[in-house]
Amino acid sequence: MSKFTRAMRKKHEETNKKSIAIYLLLRVLVIISMIVQILMGNISNVCMCILALVLFTIPTLISEKFKIGIPSLLEAIIYLFIYSTAILGEINNFYGIIPFWDTMLHTLNGFLCAGIGFSLVDLLNQNSKSLSLSPLYIALVAFCFSMTVGILWEFFEFSADNVLKLDMQKDRIVSNIYTVELNPEGKNKPVRIKDIEKTEIYSKDGSITVIENGYLDIGLIDTMKDLFVNFIGAVVFSVIGFLYVQNREKYKFAQGFIPTKNE
Repeated sequence: MSKFTRAMRKKHEETNKKSIAIYLLLRVLVIISMIVQILMGNISNVCMCILALVLFTIPTLISEKFKIGIPSLLEAIIYLFIYSTAILGEINNFYGIIPFWDTMLHTLNGFLCAGIGFSLVDLLNQNSKSLSLSPLYIALVAFCFSMTVGILWEFFEFSADNVLKLDMQKDRIVSNIYTVELNPEGKNKPVRIKDIEKTEIYSKDGSITVIENGYLDIGLIDTMKDLFVNFIGAVVFSVIGFLYVQNREKYKFAQGFIPTKNE
């Protein structure tokens, strides 16, 4: 065995140990969070913790059932992504506390899903005698796969908000709008309503809800922002994947994000 091979194997083992350490640490943190939520009587957050623990097992189940090798770096990122979304984002309200938390996670989601989509097609391309797909085609499929996952997630958020009465599509205050609906002449020409100071909502029960500094956009901006940053993440990985297929040695760092087929 050459020195280079031994060095690479040692590096892989060290990375794998770090991935396992991250996995165990995050499981402990989730269990602690679940105990706290039980003591507080917050059942919905307890269910979120249980969901996170279940999601932690998915990479291992997929790897064993479908004989797919998940790189240690990708596996660690997946664990951190789950924890950041379910525990930090939902239970600890990082979505509300940190302005760009949701944006960061959706960008990362676009990147990771493109990597998964890329690996599916690349494995087929390498192991098929009848197929010879171009790097551009593989990169395009990876991009489309990522965007499809992003759209399906937004469908899920919309459905959850309407059926379960949640607010996954986060609302936000808007102080300027452009709309044809308020055109006084009824023409198909948008008018600008600017510097909105407040909005008052009158309910049938006589209650009045006052929204300061604008009006409440119910999820549209959040949805489009999520899809846009998902697009950015998908494009970034698709470009990396395109270069990787053309020269696997030069861009071998991409292997850390691409699942492979176990022999």
